[in-house]
Amino acid sequence: MTLPFHIVEMLKQRSGNDLHLPSSCQQLALDIERKTGAHIGATTLKRLLGFVADDRKTYESTLDIIARYLGFAHWQQLSELQGDGNSGFDDFFGEVRSDKLSLGDYLRIAYLPDREVLLHYLGNHRYRVVESLHSKLQPLDEIDVENFVLHYPLLVSHVWRNRDDLGPFTAGGTGGLISITINP
Repeated sequence: MTLPFHIVEMLKQRSGNDLHLPSSCQQLALDIERKTGAHIGATTLKRLLGFVADDRKTYESTLDIIARYLGFAHWQQLSELQGDGNSGFDDFFGEVRSDKLSLGDYLRIAYLPDREVLLHYLGNHRYRVVESLHSKLQPLDEIDVENFVLHYPLLVSHVWRNRDDLGPFTAGGTGGLISITINP
């Protein structure tokens, strides 16, 4: 399980920690223990924040500790902040999920130091690169991406160039995506 983006943002605000690096999880674990008296391991936090891929189910007691740290009585109360589960761009928290886009949408992303890429959504988590400024991605490349998260690296599962699968690609390792614009 990976925590929803808005809960990660709440953790960042509460801890005063940007949580951009796996090593940040140790500091967060200490802060949680200091403020709640309960322990969550740094490795568990790495998993919950998406630094470690792991499909294990998270114990409800662990989620309850996170909820208490954020000022809620228990996880159920905190998870109700998600409302009806519907997403829209009006309540954009800094994450764009491919499965919420419409076929033909355009997405412009930027990352440090001076990279900018315009993408055209083809459906099924696939995008065609339309423009690329200072990026290793080239126009007409097709990429597979599940989601785009502000301040997190761009994680591309496959880059397709001239029908060749170039494999995975990561961009924005320092500072993550600095802007995401839909239909620019």
